[in-house]
Amino acid sequence: MPEAGQHIHAVTYLVRDYDEAIAWFVGKLGFTVASDEPLGGGKRWVLVSAEKGSNFYLLLAKADGVDQSAAIGKAAGGRVAFFLQCRDFRGTHQRMSAAGVNFLEKPRHETYGIVAVFEDLYGNKWDLIEPARQTASRSIA
Repeated sequence: MPEAGQHIHAVTYLVRDYDEAIAWFVGKLGFTVASDEPLGGGKRWVLVSAEKGSNFYLLLAKADGVDQSAAIGKAAGGRVAFFLQCRDFRGTHQRMSAAGVNFLEKPRHETYGIVAVFEDLYGNKWDLIEPARQTASRSIA
């Protein structure tokens, strides 16, 4: 059993370029930059979050070398790797679509909520989800 107070703080997300990735996450998904600190040698400590004040981050890590570069866009080997939960699926989906996010399917109802798969700037797959408990009285039409 984990120690009290433990939680996952960040997950490494490989990028080609820090600024390219920051622009995509902020401009397309509406994320915020929680930290952008130089570490020397061209490395930076860049944390982005889906919600200001969150305690969970993606650590944008610039790929270093051939093996890491080859892993960009393959976070889950072609499966959905990330799950972005929202309170207003229709509004979020419309905003993201207008910003140029590439949705791979139309929104669909599942037992767990409304969902649609999209891909990020490197081809990783994400689910945009509004949980079922919030969708009981709403429609996506």
